[in-house]
Amino acid sequence: MHGIKTNLLTTGARAIAASATAVIGLVCTATAPAGAATTALNAAFPLDTPVLVTDVRKAIGEAGTGGTLRPALEAIYDQCSPIVVVVRVAVDAAQDTMTIGSAGDYTGLYALLAAESVTGFRPRVIGAPALDSQAVTTALATVAGKLRATVYAPADGDTVAEAVTYRANFSARELMLIWPNWSNDFAGDAVARALGLRAKIDEETGWHKTISNVGVNGVTGVSQSLFFDIQDPTTDVAALNDAQITTLVRSPAGGFIYWGNRTTSDEPLFAFESATRTSQILQDEIAAGLIWAADKPLTAFLVKDVIETINARIRSLVVQQRLIGGRAWFDPALNDQADLAAGKLVIDYEFTPAAPLEGLELNQRITDRYYADLSAQLAA
Repeated sequence: MHGIKTNLLTTGARAIAASATAVIGLVCTATAPAGAATTALNAAFPLDTPVLVTDVRKAIGEAGTGGTLRPALEAIYDQCSPIVVVVRVAVDAAQDTMTIGSAGDYTGLYALLAAESVTGFRPRVIGAPALDSQAVTTALATVAGKLRATVYAPADGDTVAEAVTYRANFSARELMLIWPNWSNDFAGDAVARALGLRAKIDEETGWHKTISNVGVNGVTGVSQSLFFDIQDPTTDVAALNDAQITTLVRSPAGGFIYWGNRTTSDEPLFAFESATRTSQILQDEIAAGLIWAADKPLTAFLVKDVIETINARIRSLVVQQRLIGGRAWFDPALNDQADLAAGKLVIDYEFTPAAPLEGLELNQRITDRYYADLSAQLAA
């Protein structure tokens, strides 16, 4: 060649984009009067099919007059208007069977697993308000683990003791139990509003903030009378929180709030809702942000670029105060010559999530020391 040739080089770290976390997966029932109304409902929300809702207000008008879809959407809309993936299930005497559906056929709540391929959005906050029996909640937790999502469900029982006993049935880090209900007519109101509030917090504050101690819209009271004192560790509310159950209270600052930060995790590292969600989001963002590296020649330059891509994202999240810290590195002990030659690379990364300030301890002292200057003040 007689002249100048320019080569386009594509080395260096890449930016990792934030993932959409405020996407609700709603499992529900819906009915309408026979005739044109039923036809319209079936067209808008066919059974066992993920349906993308981008306008919650409009969807409320299409949700029929019976079942759980309409009141759930209304409770969500009171908080914000997020993206919702709706899976409508049939109304049946064996409701648990209809709601759970089949994993093999992607029916019932298992249709949420197919939501991303059908709608382009992965549900990250899921629930089945008023349909969430123990069997349904267990299945939802399984699906949430596959989606890296968070489930909100009720702790069954008429008393604090019964709710605490029910809590012992679960050990999933993806599940947060709530008890009792808001005093609205809809049996799944507390769960539906938790879904909407979680999406609102994600949009306005971030996924690193727990659902606790944030005002809930559209609420007039709590369905059960509970003793709550922010300074007393022996109250009903404290007993529920000690059992990893999020409860509902009238805030000392006014309005109504969820009170509790804990999942049902049997692993203490994921006890906080924020720790679980931070782990989930990091997994998805880093994996998606490294697709460009797949199938490229495995050289030292590529390894460095992968590590720097992860570290750049971690630094960004630390600056945003979503992480306390973290780093990625190459460990030679995990990457022997044979594995590298076979195209296998292992990169370690660690992170410290931002824990909620769950317990604030204040030391009060009484003293006479401030009388020491009284004489001087009077003389002046």
